[in-house]
Amino acid sequence: TVQANTDAGFSIIKWTGDGTTRTIGHGLTKTPELWISRRINTADNWLTYFTVVDGTLDYMYLNLTNALSGSGITLPTSTVFTDGLSTGTSDDRICYAFHSVESYSKFGIYTGNGNADGTFVYTGFRPAFIIVKSTASANWELFDTTRSPSNVIGIRLFPSLSNAENTGEANCIDIVSNGFKVRGAYVGVNQNATVHIYMAFAEAPFKYANAR
Repeated sequence: TVQANTDAGFSIIKWTGDGTTRTIGHGLTKTPELWISRRINTADNWLTYFTVVDGTLDYMYLNLTNALSGSGITLPTSTVFTDGLSTGTSDDRICYAFHSVESYSKFGIYTGNGNADGTFVYTGFRPAFIIVKSTASANWELFDTTRSPSNVIGIRLFPSLSNAENTGEANCIDIVSNGFKVRGAYVGVNQNATVHIYMAFAEAPFKYANAR
């Protein structure tokens, strides 16, 4: 079962394993850059595949802190991705698949430098919602402009933890009209010489973002 919004570059796919490695239709018009999948009929981790680091297929787990690992499964295409884990005939699985859409969403990488003058990441819009993860062992970090309407943004949630929101790190990022600027030496978003992946979604999609 596929529900897809091709304008937004987002689809939800549900299927049942048949005991083999399968290709699954994702319903999008472009190749997914990132997808999040897990079994829903039993306890499982949120497996997160992505191609944004170097074009190969890598993975981490959204609910864990593990570092990047390379995947041995086939790269996705504009029509299908490969289900590498659905080996059981009764495995019910859900998947959320994404690709970047100009002025609406961006999935990419940046390299941390470990100091207050961190990397500026161009998205082409003012983000309302950002998730960042170091490709080394670290928590996933979630920022948004609803809970943090003013820069510098330090309030964050951790998809990899069950903690309440954290305000202990005062300087994490600035969210600006065309992207975000990494601030401070906090390793969760600015680990020196380390690649970080990010997911960003626009506050006012499609060319209506205002300066901040």
